[in-house]
Amino acid sequence: MSTAGAHVYKDHVIEFDGVEYSDQVRKSRIVPTTNTQTWKAAVPGGVVVDTDDPTWVWEVEGLQINKAGGLAKAIRDAAGTEVDVVIQEKSGSGEPTASFSIAVQHVPFGGEEGAFMVTEVEFGVVGQPVFGTSA
Repeated sequence: MSTAGAHVYKDHVIEFDGVEYSDQVRKSRIVPTTNTQTWKAAVPGGVVVDTDDPTWVWEVEGLQINKAGGLAKAIRDAAGTEVDVVIQEKSGSGEPTASFSIAVQHVPFGGEEGAFMVTEVEFGVVGQPVFGTSA
């Protein structure tokens, strides 16, 4: 018996600045970090907890294609700006999406002899992502 909604992450959609690069990416996810502070008084039950809004990071790994049509080139060309990104966990309509903006930074250039040139980077998400469904 399979669990409803569980699936292997494949046939996903990755858009960077309105252009799809799904065929160049094998890892794409946003990861939250939430800071929590706890203060305890000297009396029983005297605990105060404060939780901040999460900050997010976009983790992406893909082929380093440094020519026209390549995600690495698009990222490098956009360095120093904010760009919109959309992750859709499976192609098609009615699928879960996350839309967000990132602060673009430079990515590595080059690689190892005899191996695919791969780029694995993390970008800070500006604000909070918006979760939705594809049209």
